[in-house]
Parts: sequence; C-alpha cells; structure tokens
Amino acid sequence: MNLETLPGKYTVCKVSMMQDIDLGMKFCFIGKTGDEISLVCRTQDTPRNVTEREDGWKGFRVAGTLDFSLSGILSKLSGILAENGIALFAVSTYNTDYILVREYDFEKAVTALKAAEYRFV
Repeated sequence: MNLETLPGKYTVCKVSMMQDIDLGMKFCFIGKTGDEISLVCRTQDTPRNVTEREDGWKGFRVAGTLDFSLSGILSKLSGILAENGIALFAVSTYNTDYILVREYDFEKAVTALKAAEYRFV
C-alpha cells in the first residue's frame, strides 16, 4: 500500500465557535459533537482564538481513494505504530485515512512503516 507524506506541520485544537474556522484553508478537518468543536489544520493556519491546542504534528495519508468495503487499513497502520511506541491522531474522510504523529516520532514512523512494506510516494 502507498502512503503520501503531508507537507508542513499540523495542529490539533479546540475552538469555541464554527465561525472561528476559516473554511478556505488548504487543509482542515472539523469534528463537532455536543461537547466540543475540534479542528485539525496546518499550524500556520491555526485560528488565533483556540481554547486548547497541540502543535508539533506531521502526517501522511493513504494514497488514493479507499473503497468502503475495505477493512483493517487503519487498524494495521495503527498497530505498526503502536508496536513501535508511536502515538497517533487519525482522521478519516470519505476518500481516505490520514494519520498524524508527533514531529519527533515522524522519521521513526516512516522507518517502521517501510519495514512493514508500506511505500511512501
């Protein structure tokens, strides 16, 4: 399976209101529940008035579009990372899965995934 490295650094944060989020950003993922509004975006695009934030993430995505009938993709990737002591933040979209790891663990994650025969393109 092919993986693509995401450019730049990312932030995982919480915002008070949806209006605080610029939907024109190149990359953003929003999760909204009754308890919170979470945002994943490039660090440079993080809104000023976030209520909490975690900087220092880098990421990759599963290349291409995944069929909904496929199973275990995220499980296998997260298992490899867990075996190597690497925490992750996963985001799934309609098309594919994204995995963010701490910047200091990124090269270790790439090495572990390559050893498991994943290719970075």
